Amino acid sequence: MRMLVFGKNGQVARALKDSAGDDVTALGRDEADLMAPGAAREAIAAHAPDIIVNASAYTAVDKAESDEAAATRLNASAPEEMAVAAAQAGIPLIHVSTDYVFDGTTEDRLAENAAVNPLNVYGRTKCEGERAVLNANPGAVILRTSWVFSEYGGNFVKTMLRLGAERDALTIVADQKGGPTAAADIAAAIVTIAGKKHRGAPGAGLYHYQGAPTASWAEFAEKIFEIAGLSVKVSHIKTEDYPTPAKRPLNTILDCAKIERDFGIAQPDWRIELRRVIAALKEEGQAS
Repeated sequence: MRMLVFGKNGQVARALKDSAGDDVTALGRDEADLMAPGAAREAIAAHAPDIIVNASAYTAVDKAESDEAAATRLNASAPEEMAVAAAQAGIPLIHVSTDYVFDGTTEDRLAENAAVNPLNVYGRTKCEGERAVLNANPGAVILRTSWVFSEYGGNFVKTMLRLGAERDALTIVADQKGGPTAAADIAAAIVTIAGKKHRGAPGAGLYHYQGAPTASWAEFAEKIFEIAGLSVKVSHIKTEDYPTPAKRPLNTILDCAKIERDFGIAQPDWRIELRRVIAALKEEGQAS
């Protein structure tokens, strides 16, 4: 099964390469500049894959507030082009999205049919991308996930390990709750979905996939320090005490029952992969 992945340098794409190896052809800007109209379509035609995975995105949440045109291009327009090309070629498409399509004002778990109401440019452009993909290609699978971490790129785990090695006390937001999700677990879910779709299995539209148990950013940080063996006092603060250019949702706890029902993919325990990631970073000298 030949998998064409957009977003070569992102966490999910790199985890997919680790998971599926030679079956994955991952494209970065040098191979397919998604800022250029038509680039995605041309890449799909050139590679003629069995499965297309869009793991690319404009993910700089705060920067997107002042760079909406680029965020819209990468998060909405380019995925729509992929969806059109995939539909025309009859190739299954898996598109990675985000919990930030929600406003986080409910205490309930969010099912796929919950109302979307993004609070920031990043969430809004990702929401636009979801709609564009499904309008162009109703057979596509959209995988909403959250708080992605890995040994690759920049992410919360690596930031906490760096800060924890420098300081003995940190203040971390504690009223935003969701689910940390390992890129390796997302990659494994994508490989499972891709295999089943390649064999003609049903299942399309929106799916939620995030790690369990639910945590706040402060609780996530505390677990990182515990596993890494770092003695850091974490003070819990409210979102209003840590202002950022982009507003964040307070609750993005996703209901992940549908993906298990349709594809047999259970919700992962993020703490398991967190131990592996921290161990890998320690071997590389990136964690104390």
